[in-house]
Amino acid sequence: MEEKSYKEYLNHITTFIFDVDGVLTDGSVTVLTNGDLLRKMSIKDGYALKTAIDSGFNICIISGGSNEGVRLRLKGLGITDIYLGAHNKIEQLDEYLTANDIKSENVLYMGDDIPDYPVMKGIGLPCCPQDAVPEIKNISKYISHKKGGKGAARDVIEQVLKVQGKWHGNFNAKYD
Repeated sequence: MEEKSYKEYLNHITTFIFDVDGVLTDGSVTVLTNGDLLRKMSIKDGYALKTAIDSGFNICIISGGSNEGVRLRLKGLGITDIYLGAHNKIEQLDEYLTANDIKSENVLYMGDDIPDYPVMKGIGLPCCPQDAVPEIKNISKYISHKKGGKGAARDVIEQVLKVQGKWHGNFNAKYD
């Protein structure tokens, strides 16, 4: 049986779930002398996350990390479903899908490393950034041309919203 193109899934996506480190960040941390860890996130990813929320999509974050600065940034974008310190991501996924009556085939999940593997095996559209580990690339139906923290989330959100006619950046005006 021929494998379906990832584009055939885009019309059915209602929910985006993202890992943080390596997906919404580049996976690196700056360690301050007091032990605090600084992460860098893309403003373009932030715009896309906010646009998806404003367009009626569900957004959920499931991350093994537990940085409160990350939580504040995501809440500032309007994301309310944030699971940090998730060591068994399947539990959080199942809880979230059940609580919100979401079917797994309507979910796009973007992860980049081994802890994301079990979650990605059970959802409709597993995706990853360009710099994900090989095991995650092997099970992804779409591999972004962008790296983690460098627009990978924006890439997948924009594709889904464009296919569904909900992207605000469709400027077709002619300038004469």
